[in-house]
Amino acid sequence: MGAVVVFAAVSLDGYVARDDDMPGPLFDWYENGDVETTFSDEDRRFHVTPQTAEFLRATRSRMAVMVCGRRLFDITDGWGGVPPNGEHVVVVTHRPADDWAHLGTAPFSFVPDVRTGMERARELAGDRDVTVSAGDVGGQALREGLVDRLALCLVPVVLGSGRPFFGAGGPPELQFEDPQVVQGSRVTHLVYDIRR
Repeated sequence: MGAVVVFAAVSLDGYVARDDDMPGPLFDWYENGDVETTFSDEDRRFHVTPQTAEFLRATRSRMAVMVCGRRLFDITDGWGGVPPNGEHVVVVTHRPADDWAHLGTAPFSFVPDVRTGMERARELAGDRDVTVSAGDVGGQALREGLVDRLALCLVPVVLGSGRPFFGAGGPPELQFEDPQVVQGSRVTHLVYDIRR
């Protein structure tokens, strides 16, 4: 069985987006290098440093399913029906997506709660990893003990306010193993396994 990983770019003060839900400078590192790479959607290409490219390639190869909340799904319009990483997206929502143009044709599942979402994602992922978007869904998964690892792409910026990495409920008390550290340009990739 693969790992469940909360994966996100985050500011020094712990935000994954501004108050308007936009990432602002948190995604600048996706275009600050010479190496072209992507996650699973070949039409979404990034240009990063060699160190970041290697980190993303290794991470991408293990990704099978992404779990996110309805807010992110709505902001991105479900990425046009193409999963941004992995082969399937599980959306945690209480609101039906009946009017979404890609409903029934895109590899997306809609579930009512985080626990059901994680069960569905693990079933789909098999022995590969499940990534969870940071914010409310990631925070809920952490508080329910459903996460194995955090992968933070720490960006040297302070946003001052915005959407917190651990969501509205804040983080639970957790301890982590020492991180794997990959230094990119204008981003430090930190991977922490949760101590069990």
